[in-house]
Amino acid sequence: MYKAYLVSTGTELLLGKTIDTNSVFLAERLSNMGIKVVGKSIVGDNHEHIHNAISLGINSADIIITTGGLGPTRDDLTKEVACEVLDCPMVEFEAEVNKLREYFHKRNRNMPEINLKQAMFPVDAKIITNNNGTAPGMYLNKFGKTLICLPGPPHEIMPMYIQEVEPLLQKDYGQNHRQSAVITINIFGLGESQVEEMLADIVEDPRGCSLALIAKEGEIQLRLTAEGESTAHSQSILNELVDRIKSVLGDKIYGYNEDTLPVVVANLLLQQKLTLAAAESCTGGLLAKMLTDMPGSSKYFWGGVVSYSNEAKTKILGINDKNIFQYGAVSEPVARDMAVQIRKIASSAIGVSITGIAGPEGGSKTKPVGTVYIGIDSQRGTQVKQLHFVGNREAIRTLSTKSALDWLRRLLLKNEV
Repeated sequence: MYKAYLVSTGTELLLGKTIDTNSVFLAERLSNMGIKVVGKSIVGDNHEHIHNAISLGINSADIIITTGGLGPTRDDLTKEVACEVLDCPMVEFEAEVNKLREYFHKRNRNMPEINLKQAMFPVDAKIITNNNGTAPGMYLNKFGKTLICLPGPPHEIMPMYIQEVEPLLQKDYGQNHRQSAVITINIFGLGESQVEEMLADIVEDPRGCSLALIAKEGEIQLRLTAEGESTAHSQSILNELVDRIKSVLGDKIYGYNEDTLPVVVANLLLQQKLTLAAAESCTGGLLAKMLTDMPGSSKYFWGGVVSYSNEAKTKILGINDKNIFQYGAVSEPVARDMAVQIRKIASSAIGVSITGIAGPEGGSKTKPVGTVYIGIDSQRGTQVKQLHFVGNREAIRTLSTKSALDWLRRLLLKNEV
């Protein structure tokens, strides 16, 4: 299996002022290709520290990816130090100089001469275009290693990596060059220890595979890697293990690899030609956001109402205020009314409601923080679930929303809505 090492540069990362999301993004993309990330360094804007980190990466891995330090200022050192480590002198690329001048010209600004350092590269480097900033990246094969230098801002690095770097890595290290096979199984509704307990026999005897459990925002990702004699052999080993896991976890598995709960639910609604409307209270529109993050969501999502206050529940949704007075806004009757009313207002196939106590205040002995009711109304009737979550406000809102999506997914799979 090919190995990668990540180097994130920037004093702001060490000070905690900026979170290193780049390495999380890169590690996941590389892992999906079957490339193992064996280590990561975070260093400040210091020549010696950057030199040591890149040297460590070269000694540890086949691929070294740096992020940050490609700007025009004196403390932007990454590319220069990386080329120094590999003993690759840099020259000025005229085409990159012209791109820089054009970038500043379009913005009616004079280009400082210091920016010209961003047009300096080794003669045999591939230039990675940056359409969202002035700092191009670099892809360089040297001495049996691949060095990739990318800028720091996530909105620059992500499109650069997906559009230009990943195709180059696929060519050099992709399916035709590897023997391993990799898959991620996405699970909802179980804790990490529960998954491990249920899969105890498989964990003890993975039959040529390695397993890794990753907890992520109420979900569990089970990452499997098979190392066989060939890609086909590895895939065969992997398929057998996936079948064993499916037989144990069943519909707790909602998807694979890059599947998300909103995408899975959206596809099921489209396949069954059903529309959905949402009435949300404690989640503040998070369900609607997740469903509309995908383009074309108007085909299955009518819209939603954030009926946060009791007044909104009665005036907009037409909830019977007697139920709110008698049972409280966080209750089975109100969740039922919300689902029924939003479906009626929207004339949609399905109405979903969420009402709960996200905290940190508002709880009681009978209804502590984390108490949530989810309602689903359809032509088959109305169903309500009471759930209890722990965590901070954000965690409770996220778990509530994902639980609603997962319950809807199961009902759609069973044709029970």
